[in-house]
Amino acid sequence: MKISTKGRYGLTIMMELAAKYGEGPTSLKSIAERNQLSEHYLEQLIAPLRNAGLVKSIRGAYGGYILSREPEGITSGDVIRILEGPISPVDFTEEDDPAKRDLWLRIRDGIAEVLDSTTLADLIAYKDEGQVDSYMFYI
Repeated sequence: MKISTKGRYGLTIMMELAAKYGEGPTSLKSIAERNQLSEHYLEQLIAPLRNAGLVKSIRGAYGGYILSREPEGITSGDVIRILEGPISPVDFTEEDDPAKRDLWLRIRDGIAEVLDSTTLADLIAYKDEGQVDSYMFYI
């Protein structure tokens, strides 16, 4: 499964709103400028997030968007499913070999577990402490 710009930028919006949670509304213009993204594209992404009840819009001169609940109560899986659809590494049919079908289901479930156990609060609290990636070896 490859997450498109819809999912990636949608998470960016939600992380920005989570970082400002409790401080009042944040405009899409400020999010777009801070992340060097198209405001028009972010407007297209915010609509499904609002329709799903994850964000609320505030009208007026100092309006913008706020999270509808605390950052601890919204997972990255919530955001990705709204913007990307169901989580599935492949489109498989009942005719697939049972071993391959089991593999696809385990991959799907593993991805879903990571997404559903990672909240917006986790994402904004993340600190890169200079950990070396496990694939790097030193001689």
